[in-house]
Amino acid sequence: MEYLSTSSLAKEMDIPGKELFEKLQGLGLITRSGDKWVLTDAGRSRGGQTRTNPKFGEFIVWPEDINFDQGHGRGKNMNATAISKEFGISAQRMNLIFAELGWQEKHTAGWTVTKTGLSIGGRQMEHESGSIYAVWPVAILENKRLLDVVRPSVQPVQPEPVGGSLSGTGFREKFEAKLRTTDGHYVRSRAEVIIDNWLYTYGIVHAYERRLNIEEECYCDFYIPQGAGRPLAVYIEYWGMEDDPKYADRKKKKLDLYRKNEIPLIELNGNDIDNLDDILARKLLKYNIKVG
Repeated sequence: MEYLSTSSLAKEMDIPGKELFEKLQGLGLITRSGDKWVLTDAGRSRGGQTRTNPKFGEFIVWPEDINFDQGHGRGKNMNATAISKEFGISAQRMNLIFAELGWQEKHTAGWTVTKTGLSIGGRQMEHESGSIYAVWPVAILENKRLLDVVRPSVQPVQPEPVGGSLSGTGFREKFEAKLRTTDGHYVRSRAEVIIDNWLYTYGIVHAYERRLNIEEECYCDFYIPQGAGRPLAVYIEYWGMEDDPKYADRKKKKLDLYRKNEIPLIELNGNDIDNLDDILARKLLKYNIKVG
């Protein structure tokens, strides 16, 4: 678990540092001793610890997910750990979801907020250890795009993709997404499990079944958001039932939409699945996405 200094917590909560110190003193978690703040027994029981820095001397740190106001939010901002608890998922999965949405990007020291993330209120933060992370406004809990991902079970059934169904019933109703991948996505076929796990293994942030940003109702199989060196998102389609006439017709209509809207597309079929290290890696490289 990461720990934050009182000053860092104040920045995360978007309140003046003096105000937070006074609040913690009022709660009996810290007390003043001479010219420095000292952790009390009550503060230790809440997870507070004392650390020493060669430059700044002794200071107090708190668990990153601490809540000083029982029954209330942590303030104006929440980190991935706090948000993940609201939805009952892991903090790791929460960070991946933010990346899938294009709100943050993976960095060697943690996560950096993208321009899109900044536009919805994300803020860049840094731990005393030097690692970086993002915090988000409490309003993020009501963001529709986020809810569509973390709570699909309570969302309306997505419209049938362009091209119609495969056998008279909705494609999604006939082929439910029941197979769980390593990163927590639920997909519809064993081949899609292999593709999803391959992308995850190589650290490529991706989403499963996202609607294309076009007027027509059309959903891709996999989506790779914008990133450093690539201004456009990349989409992946796996064609697994091309011998079925209805499926082939659906494929044709989807490809027409990709071409008409000039959307970057990578196509895969059954023969590619056993050789993704060569085929998919090479196709991704065309869009400046390096593997390995």
